[in-house]
Amino acid sequence: MKNMKKKLIEKDLIEIKKTTLDRQSAKFLKMQIDEVQLSDGSTAIREYIRHPGAALIIPEIKKGQILFVKQYRYPVKQIFLEFPAGKIDRGEAPLNTAHRELKEEVGYVAKKMRYVTSIHPVIGYGDEVIHIYLAQGLTFVGASPDEGEFLVPQKMSLQTAMEKTKRHKITDVKTQIALFWYEKITKGLWSLK
Repeated sequence: MKNMKKKLIEKDLIEIKKTTLDRQSAKFLKMQIDEVQLSDGSTAIREYIRHPGAALIIPEIKKGQILFVKQYRYPVKQIFLEFPAGKIDRGEAPLNTAHRELKEEVGYVAKKMRYVTSIHPVIGYGDEVIHIYLAQGLTFVGASPDEGEFLVPQKMSLQTAMEKTKRHKITDVKTQIALFWYEKITKGLWSLK
């Protein structure tokens, strides 16, 4: 803000889109460049990724015993240990995405799927929101991953998962956040509705 001396209040933080300068689309991500007006009247350029949103599932085999997947992530050329997750299809409710992804990725259906929280993992350059669910009462029915998706399921105790996180072996942010929530829930410190 140009030489602004006044104390900022919340409404001074709002940026108003003036125009979209450019849009580029890939299979499901979209890059967008907007010109925005700042509260002092000046303009700025904002580049960001538009994402359809996703659901992450914490599959609880039994209390304190959870299921992960190992998956190769091309952008960082590394295998990651993470919870099952996937993008929301057009017109699909996040809860339905959670049920679908749980079955596709690890082959389970859940008797109970409980909402935990929603997170915005990349607010500096994207609008993605991830809805986190706790899946309980699991029955194995067989996995059916998407074409080109290769996953290795791995059961683990909460204690082992937290130790792996502490030793920087679980670095996926959505999985770390879900683990921290799950730990609070299993210890009875936080409750779900």
